[in-house]
Amino acid sequence: MEIRKAIITAAGKNQRTLPLQTLVDRDGTQKTAFAIIIEEILRAGIEDICAVICPGDQAAYQTAAGAHAGRVQFVEQKEPLGYGHAVQCARGFSGDQPFLLLVGDHLYVSRAANGCAEQLVEVAKAESCSVSAVQATHESKLPFYGTVGGHLVPGRQRLYQVERVLEKPTPTEAEQTLIVPGLRAGRYLCFFGMHVLTPTVMDMLTEIVASAKTGAQLSIALNKLAGKERYLALELQGRRYDIGAKYGLLTAQLALAFDGKDRDEVLSNLVEMLAVKGV
Repeated sequence: MEIRKAIITAAGKNQRTLPLQTLVDRDGTQKTAFAIIIEEILRAGIEDICAVICPGDQAAYQTAAGAHAGRVQFVEQKEPLGYGHAVQCARGFSGDQPFLLLVGDHLYVSRAANGCAEQLVEVAKAESCSVSAVQATHESKLPFYGTVGGHLVPGRQRLYQVERVLEKPTPTEAEQTLIVPGLRAGRYLCFFGMHVLTPTVMDMLTEIVASAKTGAQLSIALNKLAGKERYLALELQGRRYDIGAKYGLLTAQLALAFDGKDRDEVLSNLVEMLAVKGV
């Protein structure tokens, strides 16, 4: 399975300005979150990129893309009909091809030699099916993420066969239907904000959008996908950072700094700050 296209969603009411925020990247240069996400995609060997945005935001996003502006196509989500609808808006871009999907309000720091998106794309190519990136997450964070249930693929590490998907389940729902053998108590496999999906998902989203009375959710399509074709989840060697969460932008900035060329300088400044506060 060849993956040549990537979609970034950035049209959510509370999300649309987040990718425009500026941080200092690992190389010590200032970049927008949008540019950092684009470079995550390029590192995975994908150069055909589409961003789903709110009407009127294209100029701001082109500026935020910086040197990568010429690589990005833009599609507008004209009505706020849910995350699944935002993805489906890019169907004309993805066509009948599989695609890498990322959200515009998450940044990623890999613990491996290859990037997070690169890890995911490599496994999706090898397994020739849809693969969602997941992260073992404490149950207190369940209200913020879609969550999967399933079992470890025999003979593999960190790769799971998905059996069920629920969007932001309660702890009780998760305990009843989303327990994954091998995880620590109170932890579940929650979405990482990154997927490789087959064209089947776009077909399902088109049907869901047509019939939905309220917002169309991607998780509904992924739950259906688990019952129709092989669908895996990969626990990546890396961490996601939601820049829309409380102190999320600060946490993401620190994660980038600790992984970058200015690590010692940042650590020294933090130690000095703590010493001044008497912590």
